[in-house]
Amino acid sequence: MTEHQRIHPVVVQDVEAPPSPPPPPPPPTRPLLPQVTFRSEKGNPARNQVPLGHLIAARPPPLAPPKSGNCLCKCLCWTVSLLILLLIIVGATAGILYLVFQPKIPKYSVDDLRISDLTLNFDLSLYARFNVKITAENPNKKIGIYYEKGSHLSVWYKNTNLCQGSIPRFYQGHQNKTAFNVVLTGQNQYGRTLLDAMQEQQQTGRIPLDLKIDVPVSIKLGKLKLNKVRIMGTCMLIVDNLSTNSLISIKASTCNFGLKL
Repeated sequence: MTEHQRIHPVVVQDVEAPPSPPPPPPPPTRPLLPQVTFRSEKGNPARNQVPLGHLIAARPPPLAPPKSGNCLCKCLCWTVSLLILLLIIVGATAGILYLVFQPKIPKYSVDDLRISDLTLNFDLSLYARFNVKITAENPNKKIGIYYEKGSHLSVWYKNTNLCQGSIPRFYQGHQNKTAFNVVLTGQNQYGRTLLDAMQEQQQTGRIPLDLKIDVPVSIKLGKLKLNKVRIMGTCMLIVDNLSTNSLISIKASTCNFGLKL
């Protein structure tokens, strides 16, 4: 008996069948960056199309903002440092000058007081004329004193100004005493009331008077003449009477002075 032959199916293409259509093309994608068209004067825009991405890339990078805060801080620190250094230099210089010259404030005293005129006028104003002898002492060994123009001296009874005058200009050397006479004159409109009060006080034998001094001076350190300063102070006097053209006794005198830059 013959073997049975195995039969395998074979797929046979139909030659006459039409070919299958190709797959459709993918949809066109829209470009991410649009193209920019520049029209030249020759009128051909196609040759002047440049991608926008290229234009953006061609721009220079933005400049970094200036660091103004750091500059301001540095300037402030430098200014404060220079001021501190200047104060240190000035303080050291003043300390050295003080140790070398050892400055002292001049001393003043009232040696004599005379009233040449104390008259009640017809308009009831009081005219006063005082002659004051003052001694100025310079106790410094290496400092001279120039008494400048613009000094002011005045005599007061309580809170009322009786008369005023000025000290003459002169130079006072080292460790020197200088006595000078100053004429003070003045007029007060409340003469009747003022004169009655002083005459009543005279009955006690103790009349308070204040001599106020304001003197501009220049200090001489060796050959160097410094700027002007002011010596200001008050001498509180107690006198026994206010009689004109007679000897007036100064029973007490206290003077305090200071330096004003």
